[in-house]
Amino acid sequence: MNKRVKNKNILPVHLFVRRLVKYFFIAASIGIFSLSIGVFGYHWLGHLSWVDSLLNASMILGGMGPVDALEDSDAKIFASFYALFSGVIFLTTVAIFLSPIAHRLLHVLHVVDEDEEQL
Repeated sequence: MNKRVKNKNILPVHLFVRRLVKYFFIAASIGIFSLSIGVFGYHWLGHLSWVDSLLNASMILGGMGPVDALEDSDAKIFASFYALFSGVIFLTTVAIFLSPIAHRLLHVLHVVDEDEEQL
C-alpha cells in the first residue's frame, strides 16, 4: 500500500524566503528574456529607437498595449505575435512566482480527512 506523509512540517521561514527569492529570479529571468525579444523586434522591424522599443515592449508585456503605430507589415506581424506571446509569458511568470506561496498555503490549510486518517 502506498502511504504518503501527511503531517510533514512546514518549511521554516528563512528557507521559504530563500525559495521565494529563487522563484522570483526565475520569473524575472523569463520576463527579462521576453522583454529583450520585444525590444530587439521593435527596434529592428519597427525601426523605433531603443527607448521607444523598450516602451512598446514593456507596455505589451505588461498587458497595456502598444504606444507607437507601426508602418511596416513585418513589424505589424511581429507585434501581433509578440502580443500573443506576451500574454502567455505574463501568466507564466505570475504562476511561477506565486507557486511557492500557493504551495505553502496548501500545506498550512491541509486538513486530514477522518477516513484517510484510518488508512
